[in-house]
Amino acid sequence: MKITVALVVSVLLAVSVTVARSAPARHPDVLFIVIDDQNDWIGAFGGHPMAKTPHLDALARRGALFSNAHCQAPLCNPSRTSVLLGLRPSSTGIYGLAPWFRTVEALRDRVTLPQHFHAQGYRTMATGKIYHYRPNSAEDRSREFDVWDGHGGVGAKPPQKLIPPTPMGNHPLMDWGVFPHRDEDKGDYQVTTWAAEQLRTAPRDRPLFLATGFFLPHVPCYATQKWFDLYPDDDSVLPKLLPDDRNDTPRFSWYLHWRLPEPRLAWLKENHQWRNLVRSYLACTSFVDAQVGRLMEALKDSGRAENTIVVVWGDHGFHLGEKEISGKNTLWERSTRVPLLISGPGITPVTRISDPAELLDLYPTLIDLCGLPKRSDLEGRSLLPQLRGEKVRTRPAITTHNQGNHSVRSKNWRYIHYADGTEELYDRLTDPNEWTNLAGQSGYAEVLAEHRRWLPRIDLPPAPNSASRVLTYDPESDEALWEGEIVRRRDPIPQE
Repeated sequence: MKITVALVVSVLLAVSVTVARSAPARHPDVLFIVIDDQNDWIGAFGGHPMAKTPHLDALARRGALFSNAHCQAPLCNPSRTSVLLGLRPSSTGIYGLAPWFRTVEALRDRVTLPQHFHAQGYRTMATGKIYHYRPNSAEDRSREFDVWDGHGGVGAKPPQKLIPPTPMGNHPLMDWGVFPHRDEDKGDYQVTTWAAEQLRTAPRDRPLFLATGFFLPHVPCYATQKWFDLYPDDDSVLPKLLPDDRNDTPRFSWYLHWRLPEPRLAWLKENHQWRNLVRSYLACTSFVDAQVGRLMEALKDSGRAENTIVVVWGDHGFHLGEKEISGKNTLWERSTRVPLLISGPGITPVTRISDPAELLDLYPTLIDLCGLPKRSDLEGRSLLPQLRGEKVRTRPAITTHNQGNHSVRSKNWRYIHYADGTEELYDRLTDPNEWTNLAGQSGYAEVLAEHRRWLPRIDLPPAPNSASRVLTYDPESDEALWEGEIVRRRDPIPQE
């Protein structure tokens, strides 16, 4: 029998096609990016008209932007714990900056998002701030990630603080402004350099889950002059405010941030620091955007881009004068709304999703996007149907700050319930700044009832050893307890 070259080639091609069709598809890599204290002041999200974030905006054009995404807690530790465990703060009792969830007996062996990926064959790596805590021992760190880099944090600092002492004392984190230093000496720059190197050099024998956590624009937010120069040094940068905005909000709303290092708006104005803080925050946001750009360039150079899911999220929002405060720890839009971007294979570019989304949804969503075994113990819902453009019945986003205090954010409304039973209701279509509380007005009984039914059915007290920004309330005595301080109705509001 005479075998021709053409016949051999055709047989080999047929075999190779058959093998290719039968070979299992490689799971996509995941680049998991979290930005600390980042509110919606990003160009693509429209939170501030002057925000300059070209790299995040470009990423939004390449994938899906969730314009109505919200954190489950307006504070670092409970928010990040919720995302990585797939449980609500009201289900774990993690409300404050302590404890580290692994010290809670019920959560000691809980499988986190990166651990689930590791169990499915992923190489998991982390740099910067991912959890609120970085375990002290190498053994504990290796339990959470295969590799946990040590870079991160503030980095370069001025020789002395740039702003006057704030009312709560000379707190080291309460500082911001411009001073001469190199971008290369900032913690977030070093985090980016390490993560970019992993993208370029990590072995291809296993899919990669790379978590990258940026510290800025968390205070102290310092930037060099070139980042400040992106924003005018005049009052046009300031957010819109309503004088006496809190006259129609319950007194209990003050209890959620009773005494904090972050100064009130009154102090910022009196000390001529409001504009400086706003410009510092915007400048640092632009700096972090540039680091995201460096990561995207490294991803492109690595040859991994076509098979990488990129997720960018902020752990909670941040007030810069709105509602008469700075900082977080509230249940209003400025504190709960966060940026959420997802791009990668199978995700249609330039997709904008306005239905409510929760950071809690990231765990099941990434499982679905990467084709991993589902888990039945997660409280979030996969966003995959929305990413595919399917019309699905959505649920509102729930944010909790200490037991009994919850925000329910539907597509067009925000409802807030405080532990003492007082309420707020805002029509987001006609009142996007949440200036008019409708809860006490007639005509909204059905709206209130619809949103009340979404309040968490599980609402645990604080976990053992909870501390730092923890609030409890005793309905019998009508007294709250804030950081060991009893708070009564007649007590003057600190720094009001």
